[in-house]
Amino acid sequence: MTLAFTLEDHGAAHLPGAAAPFLSALEALASRVPVARGGVRLHGVEGLAELLAPDVLGAAAVQVLGADARPVRAILFDKGEGNNWALGWHQDRTIAVRTRVDVPGFGPWSVKQGLLHVEPPFAVIEGMVTLRVHLDAVPADNAPLLIAPGSHRLGRVPEGEVAGAVARCGTATCLAAAGDAWLYATPILHASAAASGHAHRRVLQVDFSAAPLPGGLDWLGIG
Repeated sequence: MTLAFTLEDHGAAHLPGAAAPFLSALEALASRVPVARGGVRLHGVEGLAELLAPDVLGAAAVQVLGADARPVRAILFDKGEGNNWALGWHQDRTIAVRTRVDVPGFGPWSVKQGLLHVEPPFAVIEGMVTLRVHLDAVPADNAPLLIAPGSHRLGRVPEGEVAGAVARCGTATCLAAAGDAWLYATPILHASAAASGHAHRRVLQVDFSAAPLPGGLDWLGIG
């Protein structure tokens, strides 16, 4: 089901047609990015910063986080025939940074597609929002994102407690037309199935934050 969710109460909000004016530019950008299973992390991609500017696709994040909101990580997903996967219930817990600085509370560290990531204190994640921009229609059989409404208020959920948290919160299906966007509280529990019956399910996922990192750490950003 798709309901009139709010970011504050449910942890997600549907933004119908929010990206429709920019679909041609998004299509052009996606055509230049090689497909990879599990998504491609975008950094230094021509035209991306302009699309995510505060008066373009970044406007939704600015409304929530304020004028200092900026994109701190972007990933392009493309599920389809020959490049398909399912995603179990989880929270996003890592951020991308420019260089490693050992700061208390930050760790473990990892490298994903050549980019440095670290798990920060969960308060950092709780201060973020995530925008998912749909380049393709996402009906029920094209691997829509599943969310556990209200789970963004639970803090960091240990892996052994995820199933119970989802059962308590229930689940909702985030359907979308091409050109729609969904805005999420980044800590929300979410999952998705493998796609079926469609050529593509391209989604540009962008994390936004308005807060600096401590101790000399710096967001990687998108450029």
